[in-house]
Amino acid sequence: MTTIVVAMGEKNEIGSDNQLLWHLPKDLKHFKELTSGHPIIMGRKTYESIGKALPNRTNIVVSRKKDWFQEGVLIVGSIKEAVKFAKKIDENIFIIGGGNIYEQTMEIADRLEVTLVKTQLKADTFFPKINSKIWKLSEEICHEKDEKNQYDFCFQTYERING
Repeated sequence: MTTIVVAMGEKNEIGSDNQLLWHLPKDLKHFKELTSGHPIIMGRKTYESIGKALPNRTNIVVSRKKDWFQEGVLIVGSIKEAVKFAKKIDENIFIIGGGNIYEQTMEIADRLEVTLVKTQLKADTFFPKINSKIWKLSEEICHEKDEKNQYDFCFQTYERING
């Protein structure tokens, strides 16, 4: 099962200047629960914005930079290579960004785990449009903003139709 995990605003915005647009501890906890113990695939810029390998997961970074190296991560040159390595480790793999990686993996994903943040912010990176002919919303759990989470948001699970 290949799952894309993303937090996005109402206009599909996901980032600006290589940073997330919000800080939602509940979303970070949800992300950790989903991905812990499984391989995660991300682009180099996403890795750099996180700043370190995420614990309890095999971190696979897709990069076209030949001279780029980081301790504790597996660096590959293509999505195809990343998926091949990840599947050897675990059937359940998670794709965690960024925008370019999401665009390249939408057609191979079986599930989308979306955190829809109820806001519209200025961004330079966006998530591809979720086509309702391809994806069906199977679950939605919404949370209201509180002292730690500055926006209302919903955890949404989409399943590929005719997967």
